[in-house]
Amino acid sequence: MTVAQPNFSQQARFVVGFDLGTTNSAVTYVDTEEEPWRIRTFLVPQLVAPGQVEARETVPSFHYQPAGGEMAGDALRLPWSQQSPGYCVGFLARDQGTAAPGRLIASAKSWLCHTGVDRTADLLPWHNAADVERLSPVEASGRLIAHVRAAWDHRFPEHPLAEQDLVLTLPASFDEVARELTVKAAARAGLSRVVLIEEPQAAFYAWIDAHSEDWQQRVRPGQKILVCDIGGGTSDFTLIRVRGEAGGKVRFHRVAVGDHLILGGDNFDLALAQHLEKRLTNDGRLEPRQWSVLVRSCRRVKETLLGGGAPERLTVHLPAAGSRLIGGGVQLEVTRDEVRELLVEGFFPRVHLTDRPLRRRSGFQEFGLPFTPDPAVTRYLAAFLTAHRHVALDESETIADHDPARPDIVLFNGGVFESDLLRGRMIEVLESWFPQPSAWNPIVLENERLDLAVARGAAYYGMVRRGQGVRIAAGLARTYYIGVESEGGDSPAVCLVPAGVEAGHDIHLSERQFTLRVSEPVEFPLYVSSTRLTDRPGELVAVDREQMTPLPPMRTVLRKRKKGEAESVSVTLHARLTEIGTLDLWCGEVGGRGQWRLQFDVRSATETDVAAHDAAAEREGFIEEETWQPCRRLILGTFGPGGADKPEGLVRRLSEATGMNRKLWPTSFLRRIWETLLEVEQGRRPSAVHEARWLNLLGFSLRPGYGLALDDWRVAETWRALQGNLIHPSVMCRTEWWILWRRIAGGLAAGQQQALADPVLGPIRTLHRQLTAGKGRSDFAYGSHEAAEIWRALGSLELLSVGSKIELGAMLLDILPKKKLEASRPAILWAIGRLGARQPVYGPLNTVVPAGTAGEWLRRLMDTGSDDSEALLAVMQLARRTDDRYRDIPDRLRDKVLGWLEIRDAPAHFVELVRRGGQLDAEEQGLVFGEALPKGLRIL
Repeated sequence: MTVAQPNFSQQARFVVGFDLGTTNSAVTYVDTEEEPWRIRTFLVPQLVAPGQVEARETVPSFHYQPAGGEMAGDALRLPWSQQSPGYCVGFLARDQGTAAPGRLIASAKSWLCHTGVDRTADLLPWHNAADVERLSPVEASGRLIAHVRAAWDHRFPEHPLAEQDLVLTLPASFDEVARELTVKAAARAGLSRVVLIEEPQAAFYAWIDAHSEDWQQRVRPGQKILVCDIGGGTSDFTLIRVRGEAGGKVRFHRVAVGDHLILGGDNFDLALAQHLEKRLTNDGRLEPRQWSVLVRSCRRVKETLLGGGAPERLTVHLPAAGSRLIGGGVQLEVTRDEVRELLVEGFFPRVHLTDRPLRRRSGFQEFGLPFTPDPAVTRYLAAFLTAHRHVALDESETIADHDPARPDIVLFNGGVFESDLLRGRMIEVLESWFPQPSAWNPIVLENERLDLAVARGAAYYGMVRRGQGVRIAAGLARTYYIGVESEGGDSPAVCLVPAGVEAGHDIHLSERQFTLRVSEPVEFPLYVSSTRLTDRPGELVAVDREQMTPLPPMRTVLRKRKKGEAESVSVTLHARLTEIGTLDLWCGEVGGRGQWRLQFDVRSATETDVAAHDAAAEREGFIEEETWQPCRRLILGTFGPGGADKPEGLVRRLSEATGMNRKLWPTSFLRRIWETLLEVEQGRRPSAVHEARWLNLLGFSLRPGYGLALDDWRVAETWRALQGNLIHPSVMCRTEWWILWRRIAGGLAAGQQQALADPVLGPIRTLHRQLTAGKGRSDFAYGSHEAAEIWRALGSLELLSVGSKIELGAMLLDILPKKKLEASRPAILWAIGRLGARQPVYGPLNTVVPAGTAGEWLRRLMDTGSDDSEALLAVMQLARRTDDRYRDIPDRLRDKVLGWLEIRDAPAHFVELVRRGGQLDAEEQGLVFGEALPKGLRIL
């Protein structure tokens, strides 16, 4: 997915390649006016500490000498900067981060493809120091690129980088959203002319360039080349086939790409840190600050003891805490054999070709990234080679010749393979898989410098796009499918874009017509497979979740041009692969001129509060139309034009019509109620009772704001219709207003949640001053039912900033004992539990308040002597075990909490959730959410 438009701009003087993942920020370039052209290296200047030998030997450096030992003032200013940027990149950032990990952002590329967080939210450093500005993964990547741009423009002022042809590298397994975010990061740095290339391909291009005189003598038709690229964050496997052409020439075809694996040098560091932590603490846990320093120190230990000429042992030093204090800190000796046994056997074990990766949960919870569940690289490689055994088979080969899973040539890339030991183990395992028909040894290709290979290959590819050099035919290594509904009620998929198609190629599914609803959003489920590579465009297949991975859905809204137009149109689909490897999909009206572009629902891919759903709510089933129509008439009879039925009894009448208690109504039925209520929105106008009942049922039918396809659109429509538009501002209507927003808070965006909170935070601060210091006078009706629902609504807003949550929680704890608020006490306790919960209901983990704050809240709650059910629930949420040391409270406090719960006869499962962790049961989910969830929906 790297070849699309045929040529770069011929006006640009330089073709530039950049590997975003390298610490030394290596930039390679070709001066196109030079004959013959050659790839040169521009090592971006960095700040380095006086004793940093490694950096000074590999990059141009500027002496870093902070005043008073602080990274402040002009200490971080580079020659091209008019003022200090307030941050540094590269070696200095990495080394300073070892001592102050709460200030370090690392693994930027891995965060760009992390689907479990909002990649556009300010969440890094993941466990930041209190005074550190947080950045989004996109912004962090953009700043790295901006540093490179500034350095380039300083070196080549007459040829600014924004006017050159820039090729950025990225892992081959990056999904479509991660690719788009990479381009967005470059745009933030002011670079809009960007092309992406997959790193394994770039590494092979670097090899071609290094052997430009004789590469055709080093390979022959029929050979299969395996590129193993394992860097700090990801593992990528790629297969390239060598095929013959007329005149005895050969051509390279990229035929397969592996699945996305967050498995690399970072995992090595974590595994070694966990091993050493057990030795230091007798199977206990280090304090978070010590743990962070240990993880960063393990990188140095790993690189030293896995390298050539390694010493027999090293000493690791940690800041003070625990035992073995020497000079105010802790030290531990690590042996070479110990590290090699742990890392070589743990990550490159000798396995069989038939072995498959284990599916257990990854043990690295506190690092924030979704690491692969199995650390064994060799098992993932075995699965990759066997999955693509026949796809990579050349027409002239037969299975009898040799196992078609066997590669003939291996090219290693990435920092992990700087170690001869690890390269040797990988070759040993490969040889053990293919012993027949005779002893076999793969040909190993060499790139002189693994840290520069990808950047050099990127520049080479830029010249290929100008029609020079040797091109790798990089057909699509995956097959794309679109989910459809059939007349039989099942949900198969249609092959949309087959494997092998090259970027820039259009696929028209003219033989398939679809009926598309107008004036409402429609959703197209998308799937991708890297193993089903023979399906053809338009072919109808069953959805196989073992082989087909769901992508973020694509959505559109077809607007009617005029009233009276048909409610649906017939359309065909056509797709196009863009130059950055993303998918453009269009609906074209059959027999008309209408054409609509479908776009990825990027929000569902980047925010956990609207996670791409797995159709759990749809699987509950649907109420038959003959049952629904009487229900619709009941709603219209209450809120529709001329409706005369009393609103107070509507829910009871609907329960009678369905024959079901409202708690058992399926989500699909609830959403139809919502749709009809919004259709008769004017029906809330006749009286305050009408509006209160309308608001109550609207929130009930849309709770929890997510779980069914298009729920985020429904919440957006609700916000548009209601925000600032309360018709009857009575206490009853205001109370129902807050209940509605609490019920659907999970579907609101962060800005919407903040907009709800801001108008009441001021009065709450005044109330707090009045009740705690006797100053000021608040008009806040703190003892009312409305106030109780405000507390609950605020507690449900999980996307508020951590600072806002800490302030609000502290104020609630201060006013909790006041007798004037006794009536609101249950609601306040519930809100405190939600604000400080260790496991959010729907929000991303970067919205969780620090463990230290939760611990302080726990102490204050337990000191009140409360034993009511709301206090037990709040304490359980604040102390619930997650196995993430940065979220979990200290073990000593946990023991106190367990004793406190047991003395008060807390539910046994509450105690279990605090002691060992686990999932909430159905009743507990209702308690945490505030009421029973719709049938079939479960809190994450």
